[in-house]
This record gives sequence, C-alpha cells and structure tokens, in this order.
Amino acid sequence: FTGDITQRGYEKKRFKLIRALVGGSGRSLCLCLADVHTEAVQAVLARHVERKMAVPMPSKRRSLVVQTSMDAYTPPDSSSGSEEEAGPGDDTSSMEHWMSRPSQLGPAHLGSTSSSSSSTQSGGSGNAGRLADSLAHTHISHLAHAHLGHPHLGQSHHLSQSHHGETFLLLRSDSGLCLPLRSCSSAGVPVSSRVSAKIQQLVNTLKQPRRPPLREFFVDDFDELLEVQQPDPNQPRPEGAEMMPVRGEALGVVTNWPPSLEAALQRWGTISPKAPCLTSLDTAGKPLYVLTYGKLWSRSMKLAYNILHKLGSKQEPMVRPGDRVALVFPNNDPVAFMVAFYGCLLAEVVPVPIEVPLSRKDAGSQQIGFLLGSCGVTVALTSDACHKGLPKSATGEIPQFKGWPKLLWFVTESKHLSKPPRDWFPHIKDANNDTAYIEYKTCKDGSVLGVTVTRIALLTHCQALTQSCSYTEAETIVDVLDFKKDVGLWHGILTSVMNMMHVISVPYSLMKVNPLSWIQKVCQYKAKVACVKSRDMHWALVAHKDQKDINLSSLRMLLVADGSNPWSISSCDAFLNVFQTKGLRAEVICPCASSPEALTVAIRRPVEDSSQPPGRGVLSMQGLSYGVVRVDTEERLSVLTVQDVGTVTPGGLVCVVKPEGVPQLCQTDEIGELCVCSVSTGMSYYGLTGMTKNTFEVYPVSSSGGLISEYAFIRTGLLGFIGPGGLAFITGKMDGLIMVSGRRHNADDIVATALAVEPMKFVYRVEQQTLHRAEARSFPGQRGGDSSSSRQVLVTFLQLFKVSAQEENQTWFYLCFLFLLQFLMFSSVCITNIRAVWFLFLSEILQWRAQTTPDHVLYTLLSSRGAVSNSLTCLQLHKRAERVAALLMERGGLQEGDHVALVYPPGIDLIAAFYGCLYAGCVPITVRPPHPQNISTTLPTVKMIVEVSHSSCVMTTAVICKLLRSKEAMATVDIRNWPPVLDTDDLPKKKPPALYKPTNPDGLAYLDFSVSTTGMLAGVQMSHNAVGAFCRSVKLQCELYPSREVAICLDPYCGLGFVLWCLCSVYSGHQSILIPPVELESNPALWLLAVSQLRVRDTFCSYSVMELCTKGLGLQTEALKARGLDLSRVRACVVVAEERPRMALTHSFSKLFKDLGLHPRSVSTAFGCRVNLAICLQGTSGPDPTTVYVDMRALRHDRVRLVERGSPHSLPLMESGKILPGVRIIIANPETKGPLGDSHLGEIWVHSAHNGSGYYSGYGEEVLQSDHFNSRLSFGDTQTVWARTGYLGFLRRTELTDANGERHDALFVVGALEEAMELRGMRYHPIDIETSVIRAHKSIMECAVFTWTNLLVVVVELEGSEQEALDLVPMVTKAVLEEHYLIVGVVVVTDIGVIPINSRGEKQRMHLRDGFLQDQLDPIYVAYNM
Repeated sequence: FTGDITQRGYEKKRFKLIRALVGGSGRSLCLCLADVHTEAVQAVLARHVERKMAVPMPSKRRSLVVQTSMDAYTPPDSSSGSEEEAGPGDDTSSMEHWMSRPSQLGPAHLGSTSSSSSSTQSGGSGNAGRLADSLAHTHISHLAHAHLGHPHLGQSHHLSQSHHGETFLLLRSDSGLCLPLRSCSSAGVPVSSRVSAKIQQLVNTLKQPRRPPLREFFVDDFDELLEVQQPDPNQPRPEGAEMMPVRGEALGVVTNWPPSLEAALQRWGTISPKAPCLTSLDTAGKPLYVLTYGKLWSRSMKLAYNILHKLGSKQEPMVRPGDRVALVFPNNDPVAFMVAFYGCLLAEVVPVPIEVPLSRKDAGSQQIGFLLGSCGVTVALTSDACHKGLPKSATGEIPQFKGWPKLLWFVTESKHLSKPPRDWFPHIKDANNDTAYIEYKTCKDGSVLGVTVTRIALLTHCQALTQSCSYTEAETIVDVLDFKKDVGLWHGILTSVMNMMHVISVPYSLMKVNPLSWIQKVCQYKAKVACVKSRDMHWALVAHKDQKDINLSSLRMLLVADGSNPWSISSCDAFLNVFQTKGLRAEVICPCASSPEALTVAIRRPVEDSSQPPGRGVLSMQGLSYGVVRVDTEERLSVLTVQDVGTVTPGGLVCVVKPEGVPQLCQTDEIGELCVCSVSTGMSYYGLTGMTKNTFEVYPVSSSGGLISEYAFIRTGLLGFIGPGGLAFITGKMDGLIMVSGRRHNADDIVATALAVEPMKFVYRVEQQTLHRAEARSFPGQRGGDSSSSRQVLVTFLQLFKVSAQEENQTWFYLCFLFLLQFLMFSSVCITNIRAVWFLFLSEILQWRAQTTPDHVLYTLLSSRGAVSNSLTCLQLHKRAERVAALLMERGGLQEGDHVALVYPPGIDLIAAFYGCLYAGCVPITVRPPHPQNISTTLPTVKMIVEVSHSSCVMTTAVICKLLRSKEAMATVDIRNWPPVLDTDDLPKKKPPALYKPTNPDGLAYLDFSVSTTGMLAGVQMSHNAVGAFCRSVKLQCELYPSREVAICLDPYCGLGFVLWCLCSVYSGHQSILIPPVELESNPALWLLAVSQLRVRDTFCSYSVMELCTKGLGLQTEALKARGLDLSRVRACVVVAEERPRMALTHSFSKLFKDLGLHPRSVSTAFGCRVNLAICLQGTSGPDPTTVYVDMRALRHDRVRLVERGSPHSLPLMESGKILPGVRIIIANPETKGPLGDSHLGEIWVHSAHNGSGYYSGYGEEVLQSDHFNSRLSFGDTQTVWARTGYLGFLRRTELTDANGERHDALFVVGALEEAMELRGMRYHPIDIETSVIRAHKSIMECAVFTWTNLLVVVVELEGSEQEALDLVPMVTKAVLEEHYLIVGVVVVTDIGVIPINSRGEKQRMHLRDGFLQDQLDPIYVAYNM
C-alpha cells in the first residue's frame, strides 16, 4: 500500500499480517495490541518529560556527541537489501527464526509460564504494563544493551532496529510466542498510522542529544563527562577456531566410598576410634590437642543432640533441621570448628562459617551480618575462648553487632553440653539435594554473598578431590590454609575425614613467628601432602638459611591453593630451586584453580614420571589486555608467565565463554571466563534469585547460536583459556578487572608488577577509582588534560618485615606507584615528574641498603678467564666506603666540597673510592689511569684533568702510585707539583667520626670529565638531583630491580658507562657483572661467555667491544657453540655511544651470533652527549628500533626527505633508542635558535631533570655554560630552558606503539655539528664519506676524513702490502666523486691503528687532524691533488 489510508483499513491490514504469524481470531488480538501500543507510548512520554537525558556532554569546549548505535542488534532478516527484493514469506520465516532463538537462560525458561520479576501475569494488559514500566526506567538508546545484558528484560520483550529505520517491539507472551509490533517508514509495506508515527518520532527525538544550557559546556567536573575510547585498529584479535568444551576424567565409582560424609565419620569413629584426625599447634609449634576420629564422632553427636533438643523448648525448639547456624571460631582453633561443623551435619542444620567480629562497628562484619540476616540465622556456635574474647557490654552480655541479627551465642565445649540419651542416634542418610553448608564470598565492592553447597555436591567434590590427589587412608597432610573456607575447608576438614587422613593444622599466628614451621612439620610427621599458598613458600625462602636437616622427600604433593595467580609461579620456581637439594621433586608442586561458586575447577595431578614437565606460557601482556593469547618469546616485564593449573576435575565439563554479553564460546586463542558443568559445585547464592540465574544457570552457545549442552553451567569468575592437552591456564579474575584506556588489566598482574619493584614486600589490595579532571590537574603524573577523566590505581601495601624508618615505607610505595602509572596509563615521558623526596642522595640509599639487605650482592668483577675475581655486597661496599672516608679526613685533611681525583683501573676499588668521597663530603672525579706501555702519551691527559678540576687529592692503588713515581713518568710530568697521592690499598680500620649528610639537592655530586669526538676536554657538573633523576630514568627504561643481573662491558670513567658501572646498582639494587674491556684483548669471547654462563638478560657494551667480538670471533662460532655459548636469554644488548648508530656493525654482529641464539631485535643503541649523558636508551619494553631512508642530497641542505629503500642516494638511518622517561627533545636551528619542523635537519636540544648543571672551569669561562646548558628558543616556547647537545638530527613520529599503546617519537642522530664539514656551500657528515671510502676496496680497514684549508683530507688504514697503496688513491677519489660530488684534496695511506679511537670506539678526527698537521702520522703514501 502507498499513500494515506483510514484507521479501519490499517487495522484490517494489520490483522491479516498478524494472523499469518499467530493464527486464530484477530479482532480481540488487534484491540489488545492497540492497547499495548497506547499504554507503552503514554508511559514512555510521561517518563521522558520527567527524566533528564543521560547523553555524554561536550568536553573541553568542543562538541562531543556520542550516540549508541542500534544497528548492531538488528534481527537477521533486516540485513537483506530491500523489502521489494524479499517476499513476505521470506521475511516472515527469517523473522520467526530470529524470534525463536533461545536466550542465554536456556530452554527450560523459554516456555515457562512465569518469569522472575518481569512477567507475573498473563494477558496483553499485563505485558503492556511491564513494557511501559521497563521503558520508563530504561533509556531508549540503551534498550538494546539491556536486551543482551538484563536477564528479565531478555525474557519479556526486545527492542531492535533495522537498517530501514523500522522499530520492532517484541512482546513475549506467557505461552512463549513473540508478537511483533512493527512501525515502518512511508516506503514500508504497512503504512504508518498516527500511533506508529508517534513512536517513530519519539525514538528519533530521543536518539538526538538535547542541547544543554550554555554553562554546562564549561563545567570540568560534570558527572557525565566521559571520553569515549576509540578502538585501536591495530589491536590484536583472536584468530583460532572455536574452542570445544573440555571434559575431565570420569569419576570412578569405588565400592568402599561412603554414601555421605556423615556415614564416613560414623565408620571411622567406630572402626578406628583412636586414629588421629586433627592435630592443632600452639604458637611455639608444639601439639596442643590431638583429635581422634572416636572423639570427633562422640563430640559431634553430643553437639548435634544439644542443638536439636537443648535450644528453646520441646514445643518450640529454636533450631530445626534445615535451619542455618553461624559458626564463629578463631583461626587458631580448628578442633572446635571441626566438631561444630560435623555436629551441624549430624543435626541436619546448615552451618555458615564466618570470621570472628573484631568490634561492634567493623565494616566487614556488617556485611557478614547482612548475610546472617538474609539466611535467618538466630544461633551462633563458638568456643569458650572466643566467647570470652568477644566485646561485651557493661552488664557482661555480648551486644548486638552493627548490622547483625539478634543471636543466641552457644558454646560448643563438652563441659557445657548435656549427654544424649543412650537410645538417641542421629539420622544418617544418603547424600541428597539438601543444603549442606553455606560458604561466604566477599565481592570486590565489599558485599558478602552466601554460596549454598548441597550434600550431594559436597560428597561428589570430596570424591573428585580424592581421585585427583590420589588420597589414601591414614595419610598425613599439613594444612596452612584457612580451614573455614575454600581449599583449606575442602581438603583439611571434609576430604580428610572421608579418607581417614591425619591433618596437621598450622595456624597463621605460628607462621608469623616461625615461617618454616610447616616445613618442619612435614619433616617431623613425614607428611605426604601439604596445602599452602605462595606466600608460605615465599616466607620459607626468607627464613630457610638458619634451618638445617630439612628433608622433603616424603612429600608426594605440594598443593598450591593460589597457583593460578601470576606471582605464584615465581614462588614455585624459587621454592623448587632452593629446596630441590633438600629432597623436593619438581613433579610434587601442584597448583590448583578454584572459586567459591564452582569449588575446585582444575588441579594438577601429582605424577611419578618427572619427564613430563608442567605447562607454562610466556604471554604478551598487550595481547592479554585485549583478551587475546599471544605467545611471546622475549623475557621482559611486558610479558606474563603463567603456569597451568592442571586438568579439569573428574566428572566436570569446562568451557570458556566471553566475559560480557551472551555466553558465547571463545576461540582457542581468546581469553574468557571459565564455566563449569558438574555435580560438585555450588548451587546458588542464598536468597538472591536474580544473581543466581546469572551465575549458576548459564547456557553457553556456539557461534551458530546453538546450545552446547542442555545442562546449566556455572560461572567461575576465573579468566583464562584451555591450552594444549586440556591444561587450564588462569590469567586473572573477573573481580580484578580494571578498565584503563579501553584495555583490560587485571589486579593480579598489577600486584605482580608491584612485587617486581621490590620482591620482599606483599601487596594486599588493588582498587580503582575515577579521577576527574579538576583533581587530575594537580596530579603530577597527568598528561596535560587531554582526557576528561583519568584512572587512578590505589594500592594498599602490607610489608613482610618490620620497617626501621618511615622513609622505607615511602620509598617502596612511591616506587611501586611510579611503575604502576607507567604500566597502566601514562607514557614514560611524564613519569619522572613525581619527585622522589625521600632519598635524594646516593649515599643515603647505600646506607639504607646496607641496613636492610646487607648480604645482597651489588657488584661482581670478572677476570680475563671469566672467573669471579672480586665482589661487593651492600654491607661490604658501605664499610669500605666508610674506611675511604676516614682516609680522606685523617690523612688527606680534606674538607667539605674538596675535589678528589680517582685514578683507578676498572674494578671494585673505583666504586668504593667514589662512595667514600660522598661519605666524606668530597666531589669525586674519575680519571683513566695512564697506560704503562704508553705513559708518555697518556700521563699528560691525567695531569691535565687533575689540574683543570682543581683536585685537592689523588686517590689510587699501590701499583699506579708506583707507576706515577717511576722514572719514565717523572720524565714526562713533574709529580712534585701534583696534589697529595693517597694509596687506598692500606685503608684505616676505624670508621670516620661521622658521615657527611648533604643538605642541598642541587649541590655538586661529581664531575664528569671526558674528551669529545672533536677533541675537547670538558668537565660537566652533575648535581645530586641530576644523579637521582638519571638513575631513576635508567631504572624505568631498563626495568632494573634487585632480582636482575646486568653485564657491563664499558669503560667506567665518564658518561653513561660510569653511571651504569658505579651508580645504577646502588640506586636500583640489581647486580652488576663488571667486565673490563681491556680484558677482551686477551680473551675476546670473555663478554659473550659471561653473558651466556651467568644467564644475563641485559648487557651494555661499546662499539669497540662489539667490533672486537665481530672480528675476533667471526670464525669461532662453531667452537663457541660447542662450548655451550647460548645468547637466547639476552633481551637487551645496548651499545653506548655519542654518535650516529653504526647500522653495518650492529647488523653484522646480529647476523654473526644469530645461530647462537641472539635475537636481532635485542641489539639496540643508546645516545648521550656532554650536556646530557643519556638521552635515548632502547630499554626492554619499547618497540623495535625504527629504520628510515632519507635522501642524502637533501640532507646536505639540512632537509629531511624520506625515500624508499634502495632509492638512488638513499641513506639508511636507525633510531638512536627510545627517549628516556622525563626527557623532552626539540629540533632547533643552531644559528637562529628557532624551532624547526619535521622536514628540517637541526640541532638536538634537550630538557631533562638529569641535564648537567654546566661546564666546570677554574678560569671563569661562563660563556660556554650559558650557551650550552641554558639556551632558550628565539620564538615559540621561550620559557623552557634547554641544553644544546651539539649534534644534528631530526624527530619522526613512528607507526609503532610502545608498551603503553601509544606511538612514540623516534630520534635520529645524523652527526656532530662541530665535525660537519662545509664544502661547496653544503653540509657533509664525515661518516657518510668514510662509509663510501671503506666500500671502495677490501684492503681499506678504516677511514677518517676532515678538512684542511678547504681541502678534503682522507686518511685510510691499509691492510696488506704497501704496494697496494698506489692502487687505493684512484679508487678513493673516484668513490668520493661519484657518490658525494667532492674532489679529494689529500689521500693519506697509513698502517692499521693510526686513526685514534676513544674508549667508546669513536674516532677522534680532530686529534687525527692535529697529527696530520704536525706530520706525526708516519704514512705509507700521501697523494696531493692541489
């Protein structure tokens, strides 16, 4: 029909359409539906007038309108092209198919005559009233979400919208029939009436955001201001097939299994009355009481009689079978609890174990009281000691706790009970569906729920545990867990009685006094099984040093109750590593996964065959945040290592479903919530029907929409996946999910991250709160205010041991908080804005470490043979530094602020001398000692540094003292003009009277003297603030913690090499393995062998070390492989330099040692300079270094133009590493000092907290300092103070993302500004010309270029006969002319080793130029082209 029609014609047409679907008489049906229409519209309109629209409002003075699309919830039939193409029959059939799809509540509810709260009556008017009420309380734009998420709404009605703007109101009648009310546009088949037009107008109106008052656009803390997270197009997505439900092994039927748990107690109480059942311990670890099975049976039966007959009167007993009774017992009295629990089972009452209330107004006990009230509890069973310890009123009565019902407190000791008559016996029957007990569960919001467990589920669960753990009669089990709930209750109270086992219960109070008590009991009783948590294993590791004669060979199963948590695997591995020598076998450790709703979900079986290793996976945390399983081979903090929790319990069926929305099966590589279908699970949440249906009555569906089972599944609340072999892997919990920036993080992962900061602490709770913009502006870690709200994670910490000072608390808290901010939401650029005001000085940190971790090894020095020649612990370093300070104060007579030159070879003595200077208040200057074989050349540099730094004293070793006083040294430098030289080999044994305590954070900490590539000797002043910020940035970038080991093969005299060698270990607590580069001259494989043998994951080296290994070990890879060299564990091999990354050398190194396990992505570079010792450092969690190709011709004109790889005149440039946290970089014009764009090459300027304070000069030269360290832009941001690096480069925003999911700026260093050569009006960089020359002939081993009176001078080192020197000249000139259009003025051919190279492997071109001008090169041949 087209055009307008009458109301009567419309009703006739509608009657025909409905009759085709429904059948039967239509007159009454149409009138009924018309009433439904009218009532629904009136209710929605009335509510819309009263209610304010909940539409996201604009943010930051910009229009931000977020509309919820309803197209995603369109029925399948509306996805066709047009209504003219599809016939009515097709539309009806597809519509019926869509309406007949089962809901997530399963088939049992589709045809039910009543639903929960949505449908209570039959007939059209009842449906209309329910529809109107639902629409009145639900936003129209969110009805589709309510249809998927709300169980009651999903049963009664649905709302969807087709692609043509049609709206379907589907009313589900009591007979299960869906009646569609359809309103179409003017082009639809049923023409719109006045009523349907109102509905269409209403929906269109509500979909549009209402314009708020003008003032609401500028309210920062508006309640509904939320920034919508846009999905990342590059986020990982699941790619596997749909998972199949995994079934556990069949539950075996054993002939001697009792028909109920009470029957088992009766059997053992009468057959073996003297068999021990439970042994309780006192705080000294001695047996306090041994409960036998005979005593348990008699006392439980006596208590059951008193419960039923002595409470109340005979006519009105207080407790009847089926009533709920509270069990209130402390954690150190398992005997009384066990008697009370089985007494309740024999009396057929339902025990509700709860915690002892601490006070009348305890918040936790208030929620417990709510549970007791909902369960109708009127009687509380307790022990005599607990009853006396409860708070009492002035009259001596126990007051009513806040939120609790009125209770009758009943003491369960035998002396307070009456003996039952001889003819009275409890009625013991087979297990049935009656409730056995109620276990409480605390939700993340603090509310308490009661999980009901039936008697048949209780018995089946005990049978499943018996079969899984292979329990046998008379076994001894040591239980450290809470016996009132969870694994401690299931194994220590229930399953133990079924199998007549002997339980040794270790109270928590004893564990605090003696963490090794449970291990001692295992040895004492030869226990076969122990039930512990990872914290108990960790405590045992801390205290095991003082214990001897430990033998754990009797253990066949070590059950780890929290084995699914991410930190448990480290405790398991560490415990096995320590106690494996004590008889502990690897196959004994058995983690399990459980939840209060599903009880035991999976458990690893104890196997005798140790050849089957347990399953574990290294998963990418970025993938986990998107709910995807991605295996990562790299070992770093951005991955999560999980262990399997075994297979499904016997008799169970487990599947993994999507955690939100319809319970659809996940794919094999997708993280979801585990659901269990088994008899041995909980039944419901007591008194909460709606929550019970959402959790205990779940019907998973496949991707096609079909049910996978006719039986209901139970949500476990555990997130994970099923791995190979049916092994279950748990990655977190539903209660611990935290949404940050559109990605899911788990609280357990955050706890594990915090523990990585300081493993000796424990994190108790992780919470999430929303931090609004008004508060975020004052938050130091907030990024500029781009988002309308940010997330703040509050972590509450509990410490394992006593804290001697308040500063330690603050230190650890802020370190954890700092790392969590980086881990969750903020880029590392802004992390260091949080200033660590607790330890500003390295000397204080060393003293703190010497006090808290005195035996922790900080430094290990290796000899040329790879053996440990020396090492230093925290306490040893502290004591040696004290003795050095005493030497400076007594023999040197130095005062605060005096400068001390430290002339030491690379080793431990240099570190001790440095901290000794800090202890004495002096300023240390590290100086490279003169070379014994070249003293005439190297000693003047030492003398120059000592003089320029105004050193009041020189400290060194006895060997170097003798060298300085030698005749050759006296002939070079007159040592009599030197300051006093102190020999530290003979240190005083007494301590200094007092250690110097610095007060000014901006004071001078040390001087960093170095010779740049241009030959300039400069000393940079480093303040205490800069040192702390520097170490903090390196710690964050490299993820350095006390459990890490770092191999360092660098010269320790200046720059980043000195910081890594001397400072970072004291600050971060990691162990530094020191390898002097000079030792590699005699043993080139020393560095790599040390990295392999010590299993080091992070190492630092220089280009000279890398080049020595590449050339010296190129033909020895097979021999090294035979010696066991394995570099697969290396995750970061960082080259420290002050130049452009040498791509050819790094690629050659990676390719050469790839067969030995070295991953190419682990090799990266770092960049620093005089004004800032480390600007870029690749670190461990950042993306791979980026490589770009630029036009070399454009680069000569200071322009950056990207080209394709292989293009003519293309120059590859590699990123110099990831920019350190807290570092800001800008590219500026070196002449005009104005900022430059991305397409320009300019000078790199840096702003950072660890910038140097200035050059140290004793001659008043302040111009250099103001120009290099305190520069400002000529326009733009003219307030920020920048430091000029003197290097040319450019910034480029890359397409890669870092660990925070953000794109990062990559810095590309081109060359030093002072070394760049101005030729023919263009800027040439020496390294480009040198690369072309080296490629010209195979005999050219090295090359260096510089300018002399506008002439280009090329110096090449020849490897071969001198006759080839003449042949090199035309090749060199031709290569330079063809590739760079330059005419070479002078070609100098020399022997190998003439070109000077500093300790970092960088060419000293200015020194070479001076030698050329002074005719000191001794060349083979010189060709002039004048």
